[in-house]
Amino acid sequence: MVIPEIRLLQAAIVLSEELNYSRAAERLCIDQSTLSRRIMELESLVKLRLFERNHQLVEMTEAGRHFVQEARSALLHAERAVLSATAASRGADEVLNIGRSAYIDPYLVTTLMSIQLPLFPGLKIKQWSNYSHELVQQVALGKLDMALVTAVQDTPKLNLLVVADAPIYIALSSDNPVRSKKELRLEDLSGHDWILPAPHVNPYLHEMIRNVQSEKGIAASDVHHVTTADEASELILTHKGVAFLTRNNAWRIARDGVTMRPLAESRLRLVTKLATRADSKSRLVSEFVRAAGRKLASTRPAQQARLPLAG
Repeated sequence: MVIPEIRLLQAAIVLSEELNYSRAAERLCIDQSTLSRRIMELESLVKLRLFERNHQLVEMTEAGRHFVQEARSALLHAERAVLSATAASRGADEVLNIGRSAYIDPYLVTTLMSIQLPLFPGLKIKQWSNYSHELVQQVALGKLDMALVTAVQDTPKLNLLVVADAPIYIALSSDNPVRSKKELRLEDLSGHDWILPAPHVNPYLHEMIRNVQSEKGIAASDVHHVTTADEASELILTHKGVAFLTRNNAWRIARDGVTMRPLAESRLRLVTKLATRADSKSRLVSEFVRAAGRKLASTRPAQQARLPLAG
């Protein structure tokens, strides 16, 4: 059996993601004719039809779907082999690839980075940043060893260790009448402009908020989507809106006419979890998860009391 070259695997993987020769070729930094030749070379090599195409329309065959799934794993292991060899040359015995969302409490990230394992004294931790829903896919595919993620659905492909559970915080203008309440209910926000994380930032969180809103029959005056707290701050002041944010992001903009209050909704909470593959056999991963659980449990009370309520 002949093993396909990495360039052929990459061609199939990118084409499967784009299902368009022009976009796939652009991602690979080659022209369309070169991409077409690579796909034909690959299909000839494996003696299977992986893609059905008609001009620019591309569809995967059943064989193609199975091939690409395994090709991703093969490419991942090749990349990890290079990373491990590079790390070893620099004095690291093991490399742990950990994903984190930019919306994760920095305290949790710092705590994880400070973990030391006696069984792995030469451990090097490499961080990768992305949105939570993207990170869980990367963990499931084996591209990452683990990831800190917030507001994601449970899946049998992953083990999810809860490391933090916090309310959503509402950032609002300092002259908003509801500021007199120490905590807010969703009903208090009826008739306001709502400022929500954009669906691509966290689809599951966005869906949760809109579902609870619909079930309670609460009407927002308008809905704005943002990707950063700074964008939310501008909309709060311009439209007298209410922004749904993490505690740290709300605290960061709680100044110059903006204040914050916790949202008291049991179904709308920001649960942060440490995600690992359910079928992982790695002793390093299991030891790290156990150490993370112990360390976070011992420091959680102090962490929860760090931020006072903005006035």
